[in-house]
Amino acid sequence: MTRHTVVVGGGVAGLAAALRLSGAGHRVTVVEQSARLGGRISTRPDGVDTGAEQFLMRDPAGGPSGAKRLVDELGLGDRLVHPAIAGAGLWLDGRLRPLPGGTVMGVPGPQAALDGIAALDDHDADRGVPVLPAGEDRSVGALVRERLGGEVVTHLVDPLLGGVYAGSADGLSLAATVPALHRLLGTEHTLRGAVALTAAASRAHQPGSPVFGTLRGGLGGLIDAAAAELARRGVDVLTGVPVRMLARHGDGWTLSVGAAAPDAPDSVRARQLDCDAVVLAVPARPASRLLRDVSPDAAALVGVLDYASVGLVTLELAGVELPALTGFLVPADQGLTIKAATFFSTKWAHHARPDGRVLLRASVGRYGEQAVLQRPDAELVRAVLADLGTVLGTTLPAPAAAEVTRWGGGLPQYAPGHVDRVGQARTLLADLPLALAGAAFDGVGIPACVASAEQAADRILEG
Repeated sequence: MTRHTVVVGGGVAGLAAALRLSGAGHRVTVVEQSARLGGRISTRPDGVDTGAEQFLMRDPAGGPSGAKRLVDELGLGDRLVHPAIAGAGLWLDGRLRPLPGGTVMGVPGPQAALDGIAALDDHDADRGVPVLPAGEDRSVGALVRERLGGEVVTHLVDPLLGGVYAGSADGLSLAATVPALHRLLGTEHTLRGAVALTAAASRAHQPGSPVFGTLRGGLGGLIDAAAAELARRGVDVLTGVPVRMLARHGDGWTLSVGAAAPDAPDSVRARQLDCDAVVLAVPARPASRLLRDVSPDAAALVGVLDYASVGLVTLELAGVELPALTGFLVPADQGLTIKAATFFSTKWAHHARPDGRVLLRASVGRYGEQAVLQRPDAELVRAVLADLGTVLGTTLPAPAAAEVTRWGGGLPQYAPGHVDRVGQARTLLADLPLALAGAAFDGVGIPACVASAEQAADRILEG
């Protein structure tokens, strides 16, 4: 008898889990609350991404990343493109400087050139013991500040971590955000020595190969191809359908799904789904809510995770000359609204504009800073233009096109202990045909989400 698995969540993690399960012969139903699939992957009709815009090509062990495996599985290899070979910049003290090399998520190794960026308060001498006791997790900011000083955190680590998580290094777990470095700190006696080894291992796994990739036409093509393949396999994909309750029913599950309103259309009407297994590929709060009656302790562990919101302002500008960089980062103490900008038309050849216009995207919003995201679109565009003009040293013209995209609660804030909390939650759920997948649990970025989904699916298949 064919086993039936319901995947709750239609982001890239949910779709990847559904692909793996359906490929193994499971009957699969995907249920997504929003009206569309893809989660934080969103692409405009002209192929410009307004959410995630790239992915790592290789995993930490040197093999193809989860994203690359998914691209290959869906036959999208001919659309794969890589960024221009140009460095990023750092806006600091009124100057746009090259972002120094020799760092791991901004944590400098012995060869990193910090002149003009950060005064090194070096307390990183070999103390005869590993930097971290086995199993200990700390915030990235606390450890780097203790060993190398506050300026390194403010001017390097915070901007790099903020670009990925929109959070502060002082609130982000080392084990969750830089796991390779965290593992080495359990054996190495200096932080900078561990950084050097981490960077060397990364280079060894990727000799001469591109680090990042994306799809010509936008990453929405990955979602479209996954949905088409699931349809070909007969997978039911329900969008605009919330999951209101999850309950154990015999050896399986009953999910209450759909809108409870009496006038709801038939496509989203309230009903029940019975299944043998469940994959929860949703953010932490809805996952915690659904787990409340299944395992209150697991629900509490999952529900601790907080999120940051971010805004993206995409602009087309005429008559503007950009520096020879793929973009730049802005430390929080520099007095600008923007925290980063990506020069799309420089970074990606397929986004070059034949009419000489430039395409760029600026990011605004850090964890705990909600006011900036509450500004009207036009005001936010003006603030971004003013900041970009400051960095580029010119008054920018009115944009030929401008778009503001807000991702409310889009980026998880992995506080110290996150990895252990997720491990404890999974242990509490180990005897149940239920698996957790996605950014709420195993890391941000498409590769991490796909790898998490594959592991969740394998757990169901082995159960």
